Amino acid sequence: MVHFVGAGPGAPDLITQRGAALLQTADCIIYAGSLVNPALLGLAKADCTIYNSAKMTLEDVISVMRENEKNNRITVRLHTGDPCLYGAIREQMDRLDAESIPYDDTPGVSSFCGAAAALNAEYTLPSVSQTVIITRMEGRTPVPEKEKLQSLATHGATMVIFLSIGLVNQVQQALLQGAYTASTPVAVVYKATWPEERIVRCTVGDLAESVHKAGITKTALIVVGDFLGTQYDRSKLYDPTFTTEYRKGSKA
Repeated sequence: MVHFVGAGPGAPDLITQRGAALLQTADCIIYAGSLVNPALLGLAKADCTIYNSAKMTLEDVISVMRENEKNNRITVRLHTGDPCLYGAIREQMDRLDAESIPYDDTPGVSSFCGAAAALNAEYTLPSVSQTVIITRMEGRTPVPEKEKLQSLATHGATMVIFLSIGLVNQVQQALLQGAYTASTPVAVVYKATWPEERIVRCTVGDLAESVHKAGITKTALIVVGDFLGTQYDRSKLYDPTFTTEYRKGSKA
């Protein structure tokens, strides 16, 4: 059987208990290259076969899974964060379905959650933003026309931008074409939850300059929006004047 496992964004203790148990019992681990903390591979048993998928094609990965399945060996496909975001798991699952190879999916903690924790931030502040857009800048890999960054930026919502730090100049230009201004706050989180985690706080107006100055060229998220500011309304959830299913609100 094949087990897809989310590794967490970096810190090895963020992997789920089930994910850790699967790593300990796996006969074969196919892990997502430098994106996965190598400390997790230390959970593997001595005779486990380990592959780095950064050096493999989809066909190579499926071939390894197929061979292990023939020999009744357990395969763990170890992805960074949660594989449902930019994990390219659908094409793997479709191939396994076509060959009637059973699999399951164990969730992980996405780096966008790790980034919020590192920033001590809440993406959905009342009266500021109730929407989080998770996206990336178009580069060598295209995005659908209606999902161009400058188009999504017109909403002015909280935005988490993956896989785009190497295109930061273009990101800055696209954001300024939307609802964000030069003074809109930004945070760049490099390797969220890893020991070498770094945070750069800036604005849309000086985003590219700040990133270049920090020397960050990969493995970083860009988060944008007024949720990084100080102004917001109190939540109704714990407002004493607000009635819920569990308590009656008092008069102001």
